[in-house]
Amino acid sequence: MDKENQTKVIEFFFSDFPEFEDGGLLFFVLLLCIYMFIVVGNSMIFLAVQLDVRLHNPMYSFISIFSFLEICYTTVTIPRMLYNLVSKDKIISFIGCLLQMYFFHSFGVTEGLVLTIMAIDRYVAICNPLRYAIIITPQLCTQLCTGSFILGFIMLLPEIVWISTLPFCGPNHIHQLFCDLEPVLLLACADTSMILAEDVIHAISILTCVSIITLSYLRIITVILRFPSGESRQKAFSTCSAHITIFLLFFGSVALMYLRFSVTFQPILEKIIALMFAVLAPFFNPIIYSLRNKDMKDAIKKMFCSQKLM
Repeated sequence: MDKENQTKVIEFFFSDFPEFEDGGLLFFVLLLCIYMFIVVGNSMIFLAVQLDVRLHNPMYSFISIFSFLEICYTTVTIPRMLYNLVSKDKIISFIGCLLQMYFFHSFGVTEGLVLTIMAIDRYVAICNPLRYAIIITPQLCTQLCTGSFILGFIMLLPEIVWISTLPFCGPNHIHQLFCDLEPVLLLACADTSMILAEDVIHAISILTCVSIITLSYLRIITVILRFPSGESRQKAFSTCSAHITIFLLFFGSVALMYLRFSVTFQPILEKIIALMFAVLAPFFNPIIYSLRNKDMKDAIKKMFCSQKLM
């Protein structure tokens, strides 16, 4: 196509959302309820950890940071989905799309790094308990969390900058629920084969986190099985099972989304996987951490009781 005949795309259209009168209202109400639960549930976990001195330790600090990230992560995409379900135009500007991709993946990468830190924390706590307080210091926790945020937000920057330089001359229909790397790159009027190198980098970073977490929990399980007391084993398994469940939910959906390279699924399956990754995994986080953790449940009850007394 001649450059002078190209029309520069300044906005994208989400073409796969149902119209308001054709079921959009039902999906809107359902998604709004899920989003409110994610925000309220994760906010309760975050506030409970901050307000209850019994939870002022590395494990709960990491959980509170993860809950904060879940709120940010879902806020990047779900409000826009809600808007698309009730709006006629269902469009997003080119800059808005780039920003959505950047923050969505930056918060996602940061979550993956925090989950890795949480696994290492549990490994030290269970496999080397006598040195735990010496190794996992408050200063180290701050450095690890700060480093996760910095790395998470730097890692995606080169890719987003590169995408911003690509020519988009039409069509401009995104066949996904939000702006994501592959659906947007398919619309570029240029050679995007370089994205394969980016896929390899993403795969290596994801598999590195998965390997560290898996090896940590395998070692933890072997140590727990040697505990002489059944009560000690049950308490340790209860704590770790919540972390493992979140790990499987998060990285399971990540693997389906970003570790398949050229493999494609049916459009409806693509959207189900996207919902698992962007909506359902954050939805289960407050359920798992509040229902399976006695200290967290007590802290949340205490928080509500103190509010009533006031």
